[in-house]
Amino acid sequence: MTHTNFTIFHPAVFVLLGIPGWEAYHIWLSIPLCLMYITAIVGNSILIMVIITERNLHEPMYFFLSMLAITDILLSTTTVPKALAIFWLHAHDIAFDACVTQVFFVHVMFVGESAILLAMAFDRFVAICVPLHYTAVLTWRVVGRIGLAIVTRSFCIIFPVIFLLKRLPFCRTNIVPHSYCEHIGVARLACADITINIWYGFSVPIVMVIVDVILIAVSYSLILRAVFHLPSQDARHKALSTCGSHLCVILMFYVPSFFTLLTHRFGHNIPRHVHILLANLYVVVPPMLNPIVYGVKTKQIREGVAHRFFDIRTWCCASPPG
Repeated sequence: MTHTNFTIFHPAVFVLLGIPGWEAYHIWLSIPLCLMYITAIVGNSILIMVIITERNLHEPMYFFLSMLAITDILLSTTTVPKALAIFWLHAHDIAFDACVTQVFFVHVMFVGESAILLAMAFDRFVAICVPLHYTAVLTWRVVGRIGLAIVTRSFCIIFPVIFLLKRLPFCRTNIVPHSYCEHIGVARLACADITINIWYGFSVPIVMVIVDVILIAVSYSLILRAVFHLPSQDARHKALSTCGSHLCVILMFYVPSFFTLLTHRFGHNIPRHVHILLANLYVVVPPMLNPIVYGVKTKQIREGVAHRFFDIRTWCCASPPG
């Protein structure tokens, strides 16, 4: 009987529960989640369209911003539609390979977004601290290499996670108490030693992100020192305004992500549904707010959006010929 209870198998599907204990509230939770997801997709899509179509936005800063918008779309789309399917259609099953793919993309987007924010901080450092050398330092060749390095680093850091999950034997249950698959949550279902999963899955990405945070902090300390040495009040205000939106986005990304990770790792007294709710908010709230912050704080983007909107309205209101 004991042998039967601990039969080792490789599950064809996992069962995602959504938010355990809050099943009665799934419908109500799905409404703001859906609205935030739609806002994130529409906002980031508009941002990408404006950056592509407005020639005055063809600069390294906006190239990195478009990468950030693409990352936000992928992060939300990897997780939220499945969560909504669980809440609305009770579609709890997810294939094992699809689950592993979801794990991969969630973690790649997290590490990638951190690297993009570092690249944006470097862009602002060059623009403010050595403005005369900006075009010489950040050529399109250099920007392209930075973009390729971001993608390559994110892929190489997270790719081993696939093998760490696929090597595990599973037993007893294939039920995942979450609304989407994440590395440690799936690994804990295994009947094998998952020490390497815990240390690699938690330590390696976090160490890389902490390095990014340290470099961003160094960049902004140098930026602030340069700003306060500028001769005029207007010059200081203009320099700070160009960094304001980026600082807001940095805080919106790192504060909830570190809080979510630390509570998941060390907050054993926090109820499970709180962990899951925070995880769902993390994958949709920053992607929703990022384009809003940049749209409000960046004059060039506001003008680009207004220009696009005016063109569309003019086209729609134009009288048909004849």
